[in-house]
Amino acid sequence: MKYRLFGPALAGAFLGIAPAAQAIEFNQFQADKSTLAFVSKQMNVPVEGQFKSFRSKITFDPAKPAAARAELEIDLASIDAGSKDANDEVAGKAWFNTREFPVAKFVATSVKPLGSNRFELTGKMAIKGRTQDMTAPVTLRQEGNSATFEGALVLKRADFALGEGIWADFGTVANEVHVKFRLVATAAATATATKK
Repeated sequence: MKYRLFGPALAGAFLGIAPAAQAIEFNQFQADKSTLAFVSKQMNVPVEGQFKSFRSKITFDPAKPAAARAELEIDLASIDAGSKDANDEVAGKAWFNTREFPVAKFVATSVKPLGSNRFELTGKMAIKGRTQDMTAPVTLRQEGNSATFEGALVLKRADFALGEGIWADFGTVANEVHVKFRLVATAAATATATKK
């Protein structure tokens, strides 16, 4: 059985300088261009997976990076862990328990510029009724009115009670799950009018 996890994540960052008479904000999430994948180890063998359904709320104004906001919601039942049997197993009570906890959510609490289009994204990840602080490095690439936020983080499944009972042994399934995300958003540009 292949097992999949995600870990959770996310996005918010900034780049460039807005034109003087324009307010540019990346706030239109492009689901069809975004990906959320993960790699775990089962019996020390890397196993890849992904989530097919997730949505993000991104609000980022290049002129106000400290005001950036980002949320990510993942439909846990949309997991692709490599086979139907694996998908059914990780959706069960010992893993995600999707009947009781169908959605995982990450909410950013801060975005720290690191220079060279790199940022440190900090926030809270909630999975299966448990919440943990998470930090992820994010790189921004801007092309015209489109911005791509790429990042990665390591999620420890034991922090969220993922893989209980016979699956609790880290020798069978590793505790660490490597999560990679690619979130794409387009910018809305509106002139800043002065009220007369």
